[in-house]
Amino acid sequence: MKRLINVYKMSVSCLLAFSLAAVLAPGGVLAEEGAGSTINAGDTAWVLTSSALVLAMTIPGLALFYGGMVRSKNVLSTMMHSFIAVCVVSVIWVCWGYSFAFGSDIAGLIGGLDWLGLSGVGGEPNAGSTIPHAAFMVFQLMFAGITVALISGAVAERMNFGAFVVFAALWVTFIYAPLAHWVWGGGWLGGMGDLDFAGGTVVHISSGVAALVCALVLGKRHGYGSDNMSPHNLPFTIVGASLLWVGWFGFNAGSALAANGVAANAFVATHVATAAGALGWLGVEWSYRGKPTILGAASGAVAGLVAITPAAGYVGPVSAMIIGVGGGIVCYLGVFLKNKMGYDDALDVLGIHGIGGTWGALATGLFASMGGGTGLFFGNPGQVLIQAIGVGATWIFSCIGTFIILKVVDATIGLRVSKEDEVLGLDLTQHRERAYG
Repeated sequence: MKRLINVYKMSVSCLLAFSLAAVLAPGGVLAEEGAGSTINAGDTAWVLTSSALVLAMTIPGLALFYGGMVRSKNVLSTMMHSFIAVCVVSVIWVCWGYSFAFGSDIAGLIGGLDWLGLSGVGGEPNAGSTIPHAAFMVFQLMFAGITVALISGAVAERMNFGAFVVFAALWVTFIYAPLAHWVWGGGWLGGMGDLDFAGGTVVHISSGVAALVCALVLGKRHGYGSDNMSPHNLPFTIVGASLLWVGWFGFNAGSALAANGVAANAFVATHVATAAGALGWLGVEWSYRGKPTILGAASGAVAGLVAITPAAGYVGPVSAMIIGVGGGIVCYLGVFLKNKMGYDDALDVLGIHGIGGTWGALATGLFASMGGGTGLFFGNPGQVLIQAIGVGATWIFSCIGTFIILKVVDATIGLRVSKEDEVLGLDLTQHRERAYG
């Protein structure tokens, strides 16, 4: 324990030192909006509002969604993962993460050091945009935050909190930032025409694959398959899923980066796909189990949201419903597969986000018909291959990179709490708190 505390203190000290250096670095003062600005007030207001909506997806949305699905002795630790992910990612994004993701391209793989400490990122528009550079930066920050938080669902109820903090810092630096650059920052996937409107590969596949690796490396929870591990508070989960639905309008429609017709189309596509996803999941569940469940409805809605994310700006409402209902069905089967294979992805991150993101990315190659992208059913069969390359590259990179990071963290800090601490519950053993008196 003493070793863990010393390593954690050292990590925090290094992070604070780098943060101070970045803030005090030359050129770190934010630029002001210039006289020749093309900033549009409506676009700016929409992107800033969308940024707040994406933050609400994570805290409190995802925190409640995940927190309700664990046992009562772990609800605070589970919610803490979402909360601290936002904190850790926010600091790293300002210091170096944003520059690695969106700085000047280096060989199509990573961004340069242009914007370390947000040097030069301020009120001026960037690269012909109609919004302040700082608005784009903070919008992308919220995407990075929820991606890391999503992974925590796979390690719930057994991961050392200090290890999760360090893992979050390393993962957003070495996995998320390069992937964001590949697709959105001028990297090789975007250059070859990969269509990912709001994060099917960058957010959902990357986090889902990372979750699978985390679940396999950490191993099963003690008592998995024999103890009762049913959700302790489904109302929490339903409220969280509902907040995710609302916040996702900022996630998808906000990715238009303007208050325009593309945003309106993405908004509609997001809503109808979510509804269809819930119905698709419930249909399979009702047929197989004989009863529809509220947890199934919530899970199906999230599956629909995940599936439509890469396609939201490229498809019409009918195609969106097809993608959504497909997401509900394939994600239900993905969760069913977990039960058959026996790995302990505690809150089904792979089944919903990894499988749903994969389906959505491939379906974009089938149904894209607007917004600068066309798919197989609208005369461009080559788009399916491009999407498949994007999916495959994300699976491989996230899988290998996450495994390496976990092994480094395990060797230096230790990933998992002791059996005694796990049985007692992480709320008490990691945080000395109780959710309920």
